[in-house]
Amino acid sequence: MRKLATVRIIDEINPIDGADAIECASIGGWKIVTQKGIYSPGDMCVYLEIDSWVPTEIAPFLTKPGHPVRVYNGVPGERLKTIRLRGQVSQGLILPMSVLPSGQIYGDEDEVTEILGIQKWEPTLSASLGGNARGNFPSFIFKTDQERIQNMKRDFFLWKQEQRAFEVTEKVDGSSMTVYLNDGTFGVCSRNLDLIETPDNTFWKVARQYNLEEIMRNFKFSVHEIEKRPIPKNFAIRGELLGPGVQKNKYNLKDHVLLIFDIFDIDKQEYFVHYDRWNAVRDNGLLHVPLITNGPRTLTQFENISDILSFAEQEVSMVSSVVPHLVANNNPVLPEGVVFKDMDDGSKSFKAISTRWLLANDG
Repeated sequence: MRKLATVRIIDEINPIDGADAIECASIGGWKIVTQKGIYSPGDMCVYLEIDSWVPTEIAPFLTKPGHPVRVYNGVPGERLKTIRLRGQVSQGLILPMSVLPSGQIYGDEDEVTEILGIQKWEPTLSASLGGNARGNFPSFIFKTDQERIQNMKRDFFLWKQEQRAFEVTEKVDGSSMTVYLNDGTFGVCSRNLDLIETPDNTFWKVARQYNLEEIMRNFKFSVHEIEKRPIPKNFAIRGELLGPGVQKNKYNLKDHVLLIFDIFDIDKQEYFVHYDRWNAVRDNGLLHVPLITNGPRTLTQFENISDILSFAEQEVSMVSSVVPHLVANNNPVLPEGVVFKDMDDGSKSFKAISTRWLLANDG
């Protein structure tokens, strides 16, 4: 799960051209604009990531004077977004260690999200996507929010040294959808909820449109010769739902489309690896999120995290996003970013989101 608030050590402090009162702090791969002279390299601080809902009581200065107090899930506060100040992109917020309760010792990368009452801000789903809940997202499936590369400095250099091979796919901008088969029960989930089937719920309508229950009960699977994986009894398929009524239908699709990015073995509690996932998607007539590069990539081509972020900007810049023949017109769609996933271990992965996309999409 995404760590929204962590104790971190400031790597660098750099000036901003033409700015006298502010400067830029670097933490991992993040750049954060802060008041000049408050922090120094090596200082310990609390870093709050973008999409954090920050309670007013710990950061009252986020609410501009004269503006109404915003409330999310009953908590007054503000959402952190990617912004540009004096030409410098800023992502997140730095707070002093004094915002944390005293009497406890904190170390680098300790998570303090719950301690500070930070919530993950998420846009409100439409009625057709929200639906009626059977319950929360099932505990027998990993509920993931792909980690950003800016938070994975140690992993980046370790995986680079190990020369791990990664697939690189497009991070498409839709709504997460999961379908599962567990002990004979078929279920459909949004990002956070296990949904009851109703005639007007988009997730369930798409599940029926794709015949996903029938596919999963009669699962076809060409086992990769290296893995020798048997057909799973209990498993989940996860993808990105696109189309009318979803994220303003940025791809201008006429019909709903489900692009698969993960298959999860519930009994083994592990993800299908690259070859097994692609084989399963193909064998069952489904669609996979598009590959950005042909063949695996190692991280040795990237000197640092900034290079990964530049890659996310350049590699997918101005391409016709998603699957070209599905797009209703020829206008290019600015892609959200890229996802790197270990070819042999689905638990080792990260995303790099395009800064251009974040600034264009109020992120």
